[in-house]
Amino acid sequence: MPKLAAGKTTAPPAPARRFRRVDPERRERIVDACLDVIAEAGVAGASHRKIAAAANVPLGSMTYHFEGMEDILREAFTRFAGTVADSFERRLAKATDQSSAQAAVIEIITEDVFGNQRDLVLTHELYTLAARDPQFQNITNTWMRRSRHALEQHFDPLTARLLDALIEGLTIHRALDNETRSAASDAEAVSRITRTIAP
Repeated sequence: MPKLAAGKTTAPPAPARRFRRVDPERRERIVDACLDVIAEAGVAGASHRKIAAAANVPLGSMTYHFEGMEDILREAFTRFAGTVADSFERRLAKATDQSSAQAAVIEIITEDVFGNQRDLVLTHELYTLAARDPQFQNITNTWMRRSRHALEQHFDPLTARLLDALIEGLTIHRALDNETRSAASDAEAVSRITRTIAP
């Protein structure tokens, strides 16, 4: 130890304090990675290990941030459904009258909902879970309520409900049908519902 006057000594300098590296976006990356894994392998093929690898985080992060696989799935599908609903609402919010609202519905069918294979797979995986688990059914119910509320800004409640069902049905057909559907046929379907039901 260094010596001072009169034979006094000082303690050695304290080692530099080591700070734990903070990764505030880790939880978000895990949720995003969960959706990517489900889109590729389905819910049945998702695991803590696969999701951690896709998120580039230690496996222990999975149990640190989430109580279990169901917790991860619930948060991931809540985020997915919310993102789709946000897009739906933005599209309809731009409409200024029923004519532009009809055009917005057609654009939702042809451009937004299930606009890619990833969204199609995620939606159907969510539906499968919702069919047997009330927690996931709550997610789909919230999604449908938001969709109908956005439609009710321009259409009466019955028409909004029918349009919501039409949007979902036509987008599924567009995604899975071997025959290419024309935007004109979808526009005609929207026109018939709004012309026949709306006051």
